[in-house]
Amino acid sequence: QVQLVESGGGLVRPGGSLRLSCAASGIIFSTYVMGWYRQAPGKQRELVAAITAGGTTNYADSVKGRFTISRDDAKNTVYLQMNSLKPEDTAVYYCYGRRVSLYWGQGTQVTVSS
Repeated sequence: QVQLVESGGGLVRPGGSLRLSCAASGIIFSTYVMGWYRQAPGKQRELVAAITAGGTTNYADSVKGRFTISRDDAKNTVYLQMNSLKPEDTAVYYCYGRRVSLYWGQGTQVTVSS
């Protein structure tokens, strides 16, 4: 059974930082593209960042220079370091893993507010 379990969301003030984690099980993690999407209320889900099995990364323009995605294949975990957070980053953040199949986590809420 495949599971992706996110953690690290919460409430943070503008300009603050959070680190999201996504622990995977039931897949050969090192062979998967891993990444993060987010969905704000009333908006479509959008890709935030992704990292290939080889470590190549890509980011949405809105988070470049502020967010960093990384992976630890020994721990079957992907991370999203989020710095300089803005109110418009408020959303539910979903981890995903993709190779032939696509798997999703349950989501974690990030709220940026003063």
